[in-house]
Order: sequence, then structure tokens, then C-alpha cells
Amino acid sequence: MSAVPSYRPTQVPESPGVYRFFDENDHVLYVGKAKNLKNRLNSYFQSNVSEKTRALVSSANRVDWTIVANEIEALQLEFTWIKSENPKYNVRFRDDKSYPYLAVDYSDEFPKIYVTRSRKNQKSKYFGPYIQSWALRSTFEALQRLFPIRSCTDSNFDSARRTKRNCLLGDIGKCSAPCVDRISISEHKKIADDLVNFLTKDPAKLTDRIKTEMDNAAARQEFELAAKLRDQLHAIDTAFESTVGSLPSDFQLDVMAIHEDITHAAINVMNVRFGRITGSRSWIVDRTDSLNDDAGSALSAMIGKYYLEHELIAELIVNQDIAEPLELQSFLTEKFGKSVKIEVPKRGAKFELAQMAKRNAHQALIQFLSKRANDAAVSGGALAEIAQELNLAELPLRIECFDISNTQGTNMVASMVVFEDGQAKKSDYRRFIIDQKNSANGRIDDTQAMYQVITRRFKRYLTELDQLSDSAKANELKEFNELGGAKPKFAYPPQLIIVDGGKGQVSAAAAALSELGISDIALCGLAKRLEEVWLPNNPIPVMFARNSEALYLFQRIRDEAHRFAITFHRSKRAKAMLESFLDEISGLGENRKAALLKHFGSVAALRKSNTAEIAKVPGIGLKLANQISEAINLDNLDA
Repeated sequence: MSAVPSYRPTQVPESPGVYRFFDENDHVLYVGKAKNLKNRLNSYFQSNVSEKTRALVSSANRVDWTIVANEIEALQLEFTWIKSENPKYNVRFRDDKSYPYLAVDYSDEFPKIYVTRSRKNQKSKYFGPYIQSWALRSTFEALQRLFPIRSCTDSNFDSARRTKRNCLLGDIGKCSAPCVDRISISEHKKIADDLVNFLTKDPAKLTDRIKTEMDNAAARQEFELAAKLRDQLHAIDTAFESTVGSLPSDFQLDVMAIHEDITHAAINVMNVRFGRITGSRSWIVDRTDSLNDDAGSALSAMIGKYYLEHELIAELIVNQDIAEPLELQSFLTEKFGKSVKIEVPKRGAKFELAQMAKRNAHQALIQFLSKRANDAAVSGGALAEIAQELNLAELPLRIECFDISNTQGTNMVASMVVFEDGQAKKSDYRRFIIDQKNSANGRIDDTQAMYQVITRRFKRYLTELDQLSDSAKANELKEFNELGGAKPKFAYPPQLIIVDGGKGQVSAAAAALSELGISDIALCGLAKRLEEVWLPNNPIPVMFARNSEALYLFQRIRDEAHRFAITFHRSKRAKAMLESFLDEISGLGENRKAALLKHFGSVAALRKSNTAEIAKVPGIGLKLANQISEAINLDNLDA
């Protein structure tokens, strides 16, 4: 660090504690804990700190600390301050959406049940969150009938007490009507306690009870009631549904998993009670400014945040190692007064649960980034950053990206994807089959393939440009279309070409453009190893910041080109394998091969079929179908 800040603390004790950095407006920028405050704080003012640490120290104008007795107290205080202050440089969580909870409110002498999306009432007991809101509301009705406590608002309840007239719910048995003294305060509270005890125990008891009532109603030929009970039973099963299959009924645990991306991560928390998933919720982790943004630290921070507000049954499962696991276990054990275990399962049902939570986190992250990608302000900022870093004359409003896909040089194909204004324009996507006939051994490498596809694409550009009238050349293509011309497929040039690869691919693409006399289109390559951006005739790559929106846009475009290319390659490879396999079967002419190719598409699909299914293909009779089946069986034995 070039200059030592004037606020650098002195005489810091060598004790465990928690420290806070403040800015000039006295806002907390960062909260941290340390076994030795002196050593930890001194480390922030060294010359070899990271960029984020340097930014924190530069932004702050003072730091203070609080001494505590031990590391467990430090952890507790750190979590509490992070929750209350939400500092910029700590790991920050954003809830992906608001899920509904079932709540029992004890703030009044007559407890009530309600559905909510917030957890602000400290005198309420919350259950959930639940993924299926419609199923929760149907379950809510079933619970009202089985545990008839009030669900009305306080104003309606007070009005009923004054008029001595209960509402409709009291008449139909969904409320015990304490407002008109049908039940005492103690009896009503007991029903509420029974409901809470029921919800914290095995939900199978509720389903068994409803099933019994449904069977009894059917025996009495009260089929309308039986059908209603059946629908409620289905709703309860859906609300408590487990997508893992059959889990042991004694499973009572929480599952926490993280999925990482360059600029963000997502953490999913699933609650498993009596072998069923009773709640699931995801948070987005913004890693832009966080000093400790690795997965282990993010999970540890999430554990602290979550269990300041929620109860922990007995066991917590995570999908990877966390930071300071022993300290966290001790903290949770002391907080809840019982032994708490944090486990990273390697196999079995718990491992599957952890993987499911990670998939949920991945989906939450996809949804968040998709919404973010569609934000015009974010896309505009990314395009402006690309133009600045690559010294472009204008914003790259149209970007074309090229990728090559092959298997050891065979079935080589290429893809071209188009992004306009930072958004995919799928109608302009193109696929290319690479011509390898004129190569020395029938195969070419990726750089030769890139040279070929860039040449083909921009030859078409020049050809279609020449086909336009002189007046159209002087105007935009839109004006040419208004004159009655057909819209050319390749005549609209990009402001930027991206090739998937490093110096070799960029050099090949640059050579192709140079031979065609095209010099006004910018070109770069994105290499996967370090995500560096290579420019023609430049030995040093451009390195975007890891949390850069421009880099994220580059990656999205590159990944889309890769997806489009590999999908085409797999299709072509499957057909080539099927053609090769069919060539070995006598009696198959070109028309019959084409029919089989169209019907099955791949050897894998053909192998799964039986003689009857093959015989249904036009032109393939039962005799030929038997011959093909025999060939399939022999091929399977060889495999």
C-alpha cells in the first residue's frame, strides 16, 4: 500500500474479538472477527494486500473493535452485526423470491393461524417456506377443520365479540368461534398448541387422519365429502412432497448447498422433516465486493445468517467443506443447547439431498442471471466496457461468435451465434459443416476450421452486399427492404467478432478477414484457460476483472456458441454412426437407409427398438426388420 492511512490503529490488544471498518458517514463497511485482533488488523495495512482489501482500507476512515471472551462469542457477535449492518464488503445475500409460510400467532390471548410471506412477528411460530403456494392454502383449509383456531383479522374478531355474531367459518366448523364464547381461552390455546405440536412432528399423522375420514365418508356414501377429503389429502402430500423418492422417515435435517459462478453464487436451504422436504429457499450471493468470496466462507456466512432466525433440529448437511467448521459447530451447539453436527456426505441418500439442493441453487442462479441479462442498463454497461477495453470505435451492438466442435477431427462443424444489444438473436444463428475433403489426411485442425468458417461467412457477406443496388448500399438494409428487396441472410455485418479460442484461432480468423479485404470489423478471441481476451497481432491478452459485466457477457456469448455447436455436432455424429452401422447390413438401399435415419436418428435409438418398431418404418418389412434386429444383437455382443 503506497501510503499508510492516518487512521491505522495502534495499541491493538492481542485478544479475540470483532472489528468494524467505518466510512466517513459512519456506515459500517466490513465486519470481521479474529483470534488475535492485533495481528488481523495489522494485516489490512500491508503492501501486498488484494485489490478488494485495498479498496476497503481506502474507503474507510476509522476502525474499531470489541474484545470478547472466546471465538464462539466472536462468531455470535460477528453474525449479529453483519445481519444488522449489512456491510458492503461482507458476503451479501439476496433472497431469490418470497415463499409463503404457515404461521401461528401467539401475540393475542386467542392465537390465530394465517399464511404470510414475511417473518417479522417475533410472537409467531413459522412453518415452511413452502414451494407450492396453492397446495399450502389447501392444506391451510384442512388444518382449519382439524384444528379450528381462528384465522380472522383482529378487527373482524373484535367486531364479532361486540355483536356476539360469529362468522361463516364458525358455522361450517373451520373455527371454534371463541369470539362468541363457544370455547374458553385455555381450550382455544390448547388447540393452537396441538396444531404447533402436530406441525413439528410427523405430518403422516395428518394424512392418516384425513384418509380415515375419507374412507368413512365413502362408506356412508357421502361421496362429495369423500372427494373433497381426497383433494385435501393430495394437497397435503404435494405441500410436503419429497422429490428424492423414499427417504427414511427418521430424516430430520437441514441441507445447505452452494453453486458458484464468476460474479455471483447461489445458496439453497432445504428443510427435511420426517423424510419429507417441508421447505426450500434460495439466496443469491453477490461476490462483487466481498473480501471472503470463496464457497466455504459464503456457506459459513449463510449458516450464521440463517440460524440467527431459524431453529436447527439436530443435523446440517452441506455440499462442500465450510470455513471454520469446528467453531460453527460449537456456536450452534451453544446457541441451541444441544449437540449439532455439520456433515459433508459422500454417498447415499444424504449425498443425493445435497446434490438436489445444489441443483436448486443452480436454477435460482440461472433465473437471477437471466433476469439480469435482460436488464438493458446492465447490457449497455457491459457493451460500453467492451468498447472501452478493446478500443472499439463504436459500441458492439451486433456481436457474432464462432465455435468449432468435433471428435478427434471427425464430424467437424461450426456454429455462429448472434447477439444484438446484449441479447441473443436466435433467428440469425447459423451452422456450418466443415469441408475436410481437400486436407492431407481427411482432417483439419481447429485453426484451419476457423479460417474456413470465417471465410465462408464473410464471402457471403461481400456477395450479398454486391447484390444490393447502389442506392441500397448507401443506405441501411432496412431502407433496402422498404424498396422491395429480399432481406439478405449475411449482409448485415457485426461490429465485433468473437472466436472461441486463443492466439491461434484469432490469427486464423484475422488472416481470413485480411484476404477478403475486410478491415473495419473488430476481432477478438476468448480463451477458456484464464478467460483472457486475445486481439490480432497483440502478444499480451486483455484481462477483464473477474466480476466484470463485460466478461460475463463474453462468457454468455461464448457458452451459447459452444452449446449450439456441440448440439449440431452430436446430431451429425449420431447420424454418421447410424449410416456406418446401416452400411454393414445387406439389403438396405439408399431410400430405406434414409427412412431409418429419419425415423431413429442415431444408433442408440435404433438399439433400444424392437423388431416390431423397426418394421413400422416405411419400406422396412418384417423380414428386413428381423435382419436389422439380428445385426443389433450382434453389435451389442461385440460392444
